[in-house]
Amino acid sequence: MDTVPLWVQLLALFFLILCSAFFAMAETALMAANRYRLRHEAKRGSRRAATTLWLLDRTDKLLSLVLIANTLFNAAATALVTSLAIQTFGHDDNVITVSTGVVAFLLIVFAEISPKVIGATFPEKIALPTSMILKPLMALAKPMIWFVNLFVSQLLKVFGIKAGSHAHDPRLSPEELRSIVLEGGNFIPQKHKSILLNLFDLETVSVEDIMTPRAQVEALNLELPVEEIKRELTTCYHNKLPVYEGEINRIVGILHVRKAVALLNQEEELTIEHFRELLTTPYFIPQDTRLFTQLQYFQENKERLGIIVDEYGEVQGLVTLDDIIEEMIGEFTTSTPGAAKADSFGWDASGECLLDGATPLRDVNKRLGLSFPLDGPKTLNGMLLELLQEIPDAPISIKVDQCIIEVVQVHDQAIKVVKLRRPPGQSHR
Repeated sequence: MDTVPLWVQLLALFFLILCSAFFAMAETALMAANRYRLRHEAKRGSRRAATTLWLLDRTDKLLSLVLIANTLFNAAATALVTSLAIQTFGHDDNVITVSTGVVAFLLIVFAEISPKVIGATFPEKIALPTSMILKPLMALAKPMIWFVNLFVSQLLKVFGIKAGSHAHDPRLSPEELRSIVLEGGNFIPQKHKSILLNLFDLETVSVEDIMTPRAQVEALNLELPVEEIKRELTTCYHNKLPVYEGEINRIVGILHVRKAVALLNQEEELTIEHFRELLTTPYFIPQDTRLFTQLQYFQENKERLGIIVDEYGEVQGLVTLDDIIEEMIGEFTTSTPGAAKADSFGWDASGECLLDGATPLRDVNKRLGLSFPLDGPKTLNGMLLELLQEIPDAPISIKVDQCIIEVVQVHDQAIKVVKLRRPPGQSHR
């Protein structure tokens, strides 16, 4: 080394540190790269993305190449600095100790921490070009990689670890997918993000959560006089009506209103049998059926309306295909006159909100940013009656989820009107 000029040795040291930094940065960038983004780019024809995925599918060989190269360059840099120190200051234990400390500092700062931080900060930008260098290097170093992995595999067997048994699994759980959507930031429009999140909820929300409750179901009683039935048909708000005899638990069919209205123009005298002939078979649904499952059932059975029943066969309400679609993408149909839309309420300037007791808790949570429990009663009235364990005499107040709820009106053994006060610290929505 005495015959080699100092500037050449310093240039060689710089080159060794640079190579070590390259492999450290490449390793971090490849491990941090988003595989889903890489697959997307590969499908669009990116050769660099395809090469990067090829390397990531051979993680054991990739890491062997990187670590072998990194170790060799670090060892060479250490030897070169030690040689320079001895040439300059002579053979002395203190000189060797100081030179070892200096080279360790240089490697830690310039060949480890800094390049790895850069690799973690720009994973795809670095992984794509470096993969084009690493792939041919892997082919050149194949004998060495095989030799090293021969010992590694034997060592892993001692610890009962099978190489590749815990390879990266690209499958994600619904909750992991939800997290990806939530962290999508500006990449996903807010409306699209809302729809995607609602899709995940279809597996956890049941038809009971979105049904039109029994008390609000518009239905036709065949035991009424024909003239009364005619009047109800001409003033109803829906195209299909459940039809029952005597009381709503005895549903006998579903009536298409337009077909029934056509009968009203006939000159012959109408009877109950005329309407009964127009009925189609009712479609019943257990109340705990999940929305996604019910959506599939609607499609398979070519149905658009189902009657929800409990374990005793009693009618609890009804749900339509439109209800499920609106649960996914938000309301898009014209609301029934007199019925409150899910987005028709919110906090006023004084931080209060007046609501019907029959308002679903899910709608309240969505619109007002609250966290009322959803594993029990489905409406404000039901939740309050369960908490109070009695039918209150208005006015009375109770605090739930830091929100003060005041019972304003009670009628017919039910809480009809409540006033909510926004929790302290919650922003105006």
